[in-house]
Amino acid sequence: MTRVGAGLLEAIQPVWAVEGGRVTIRGADFPLHEDRLPEVRIGDEPARIVYASRSSLGIQVPSGLGGRLPVRVEGLPGETALLDVGLQIATGLHQVDSPVFDRAGNLYLTFSGSRGEQVPTSIFKVGPGAAREAFVSGVVNPTSLAVSPDGYLYVSSRFEGTIYRVRSDGTIEPIATELGVPCGLAFDSAGTLYVGDRSGTIFRVTRTGHTDTFASLPPSVAAFHLAMGPGGYLHVAAPTLAPRDHIYRISPDGDVEITYSGFGRPQGLAFDAQGSLYVVDALAGNSGLYKLRPDAHGSVADLVLAASSLIGLAFDPHGGLVVTSADTAYRLGVNVRPAPFFP
Repeated sequence: MTRVGAGLLEAIQPVWAVEGGRVTIRGADFPLHEDRLPEVRIGDEPARIVYASRSSLGIQVPSGLGGRLPVRVEGLPGETALLDVGLQIATGLHQVDSPVFDRAGNLYLTFSGSRGEQVPTSIFKVGPGAAREAFVSGVVNPTSLAVSPDGYLYVSSRFEGTIYRVRSDGTIEPIATELGVPCGLAFDSAGTLYVGDRSGTIFRVTRTGHTDTFASLPPSVAAFHLAMGPGGYLHVAAPTLAPRDHIYRISPDGDVEITYSGFGRPQGLAFDAQGSLYVVDALAGNSGLYKLRPDAHGSVADLVLAASSLIGLAFDPHGGLVVTSADTAYRLGVNVRPAPFFP
């Protein structure tokens, strides 16, 4: 909390954002005038004020920024809040689900395309500190990605109903077929793969390739999103046309329960090392990344990252966070790591 003259700058919320996201500066006695608003800058760039009062200023993050940047309010000289802004690392994508990291810190992203569309590159690879490069071709409508405990990348084709394993050279081999519209993947620690069929089935695929039905959920209008949680409990987001959608928790025995119902259009999911679940909400006006604390028993979702539109997220095993819109990936150098049960 900082007092400068008559003004008081208390905090900025949330403290993570990407371009287009709206964040709130909180304080007291902001210098508002009848004919003009105070200028607000993020780094050296002016930010558009979307609402203002004496105790709060809502601002929109401009494009072209990245890193931990000071936020300054005109009339409060010398005092700042800090905002972590995601740096754009890849564009020209088509993400339907979350990206994924392997153990070495390589990031994998998709170009899914419209139904049945053949594209030159199905999966892109971004190495640590490297540019995007083509990695996999030949998968029609690549949708969801997962890395197995033995280090292989897996990808679903929602067009073919097939799951492919990706070799280190980018070639593919089918490991399960006839899975409906597969659009969510997650492994447990034993190497069993769970696959979300958009029509409402969660399939279980063993390491030997045996497939059975693990659980049933209401169908989704978009895509299932899966994340494996502590204790082998699978978590699922399944957006529908309802005004509020659920996050489901499925026990290792296939028992389904609802853990949270406050999101408008939940999509990508991921756990951190403390067991907190992070959820992308893509509902217009509410879009961003939210954190469900394990000690809150599903009752509280805190907005931790502001964005105009998001699809998915992934935590780097070496620290850091990537979030994606449908066509762009952003990296934030925040000190958050994936859960230890994450492959």
